[in-house]
Amino acid sequence: MTRRNNIPKPEISPAFTMEDIHRIREWHYERQKGMTTKEICEDIRKGAARFEARLKEPVDSAIEAEFERRMAWALGTKTAKEPVSIQRV
Repeated sequence: MTRRNNIPKPEISPAFTMEDIHRIREWHYERQKGMTTKEICEDIRKGAARFEARLKEPVDSAIEAEFERRMAWALGTKTAKEPVSIQRV
């Protein structure tokens, strides 16, 4: 694979702006510039497999509690412990 490992990953701002998206796209372009279509597909599949593995990891309880708290606030319930039901319209 002719992957260019010497290209540093772009710095991403905490706000994740459009400029960040442009930097990421430029970085991907530069990384894949010399690759064949087959190599690009292999590279994407490897990244997707790593991402899928991270999705299967257990969620940190602090993150889960914060998510529940924010959902409770967004839905107007009094506490995060109350069951939250979302009705489809």
